[in-house]
Amino acid sequence: MAPAKLSPPETRAQDQALISQSSLDGLRAKLPLLWPTSTDTPPSPKRRYRSTYVYQGFEDLEKWANWEHLSDFDLVLRLIDFSGLRPDLASLLGWTSARGRCPFDPVSMFLFVSWQLVNKWKRAQALRNLKNPRYADYRQWFGFQEESLPTEGGVRYFLTTLGSNSAAAGDMVTVELDHNQQVEIAVQHLNQLIAASVALIREAGLVSPEAWEKALVCPDGIIHDAASQLRCAFVQASCYQPTSADEPRPCPAKEKAKSGCDCDTLDCAFHCRRAPARDPEARCVVYAGDNGARAAANPATAEEHKGKLRYGYRSLTLQFAEPLRRFSFVLLDDFLPANAREENPSAALLLQLKRFYPDLELDIVTGDAGLGYYSFLHATFQLGAKRVVDSRADPSDRRKDEWPIRGYNDKGRPVCPFGYALTANGFDTDRQRRKWFCGQACLKGATPLVDLKLVTYPPEACAYQAAGRPHGKIVNVGETFANGSIRLVRDITVGTPTWKRLYHRARNASEYRNSVLEGWDLKRLPVYGQPRGRALIALADVWLNLTTLARLVREATATARRQPG
Repeated sequence: MAPAKLSPPETRAQDQALISQSSLDGLRAKLPLLWPTSTDTPPSPKRRYRSTYVYQGFEDLEKWANWEHLSDFDLVLRLIDFSGLRPDLASLLGWTSARGRCPFDPVSMFLFVSWQLVNKWKRAQALRNLKNPRYADYRQWFGFQEESLPTEGGVRYFLTTLGSNSAAAGDMVTVELDHNQQVEIAVQHLNQLIAASVALIREAGLVSPEAWEKALVCPDGIIHDAASQLRCAFVQASCYQPTSADEPRPCPAKEKAKSGCDCDTLDCAFHCRRAPARDPEARCVVYAGDNGARAAANPATAEEHKGKLRYGYRSLTLQFAEPLRRFSFVLLDDFLPANAREENPSAALLLQLKRFYPDLELDIVTGDAGLGYYSFLHATFQLGAKRVVDSRADPSDRRKDEWPIRGYNDKGRPVCPFGYALTANGFDTDRQRRKWFCGQACLKGATPLVDLKLVTYPPEACAYQAAGRPHGKIVNVGETFANGSIRLVRDITVGTPTWKRLYHRARNASEYRNSVLEGWDLKRLPVYGQPRGRALIALADVWLNLTTLARLVREATATARRQPG
């Protein structure tokens, strides 16, 4: 009888190193965990604030009875001292001088917005709750005074400024495309906050050294509906430019034989009235929820692709899957229009790993078929990682008679000139290449993968049938096939048990983030505009990591209490 499969919490409960390091007893000497400030970030130039965050201690955690009444958010407030976050937030808010109006402590605002986020409250409701005597303890934790509380405008300003300044420094990542082309993608400095949350997870002893030294990472994206209502499925950047009789605005809807807009009213003078003013970067996409039709470029093909028309944005993340302790967290993220392709920004996130995580050793990168393009596969190879990416189909794959000519089948398995499939013989890590051999299959009664006309089997013309060549034809596949194609090159054979195990482990990590963000009502954004959306999703990813930390510390502490002695 096969042993029962353990759940992730049961697996972690058997990890004594995790229990000893990450339970309350194991962490007590480290508490509070200090938020790490970026070494190149100057102190906040502001000398006074209208609120002041001060860490309140963790003494109430000494009584186990208190734990059942504390949410994961409450545990985070007790486990972490956020004072070190102040310089980073001040920098992201663009503060360079002590002059000007006395602001709220940015840590207070950060915690308030996060509190609103994890409780799924509207902004007005969260502000009312902050005034309510019932939540006086949270006011104290955040550092607000009852007579001086933020307004809706202040919260909007906080999110807008964070999102707008995320790429304001002008730092760029160069992503190499095929045909010797390149694209520049902005570095998002809000990722500093996500990297700090990962540092706290590691400080708590939750990540095993083995997993960090052979990292499994997986990019994935989620569509977020915009706060604005869709008025035209063909909205694009030109819809937001001024129009005049001399230079009429082009209408992409009419170009697709739809009714569109004549833009002949005063409302259309500065931008088309059917283009939502508060979400100018939002776009439409046909989303089918599978790899084959994830993002059709033309909304008119929604019925053809049997997908759902979505209008909004796409958040893209790079996630770390901990295979030994069976949990995951976000390493980096980006925020794009819904119709943006994923392979180039995903490659940019991979290339930023050394910037934010200098000691991370990348081993395996997974992804769905939408990432099976040169930019992503090339970046993964350049970083020395194995490519476990689903196959991206092409019409040429259906022409089996061409497989022996190009040298591989529709799954990237090498094929000899006489139509026999080669067998994998391991991966050479030092040379970054996968070895394949035929093993003289044609002389051992094997059936060819492609039965070629005018060829007698076994083929007498094969040069690899000699006794001195017991392995037959040997093919080494590195970054590309011999014809220069990279689309189907994989460092672990597609469809094998190893490939399936790694791929599904990464997919589970992605689904975990999806479920958390959906649980926080972020399938539809509660804020307008790309800057606010970017900031809110970045904070959501920070708190996904922090609440994961709290959840695992709670598990470890509960397990330690059940153990004898």
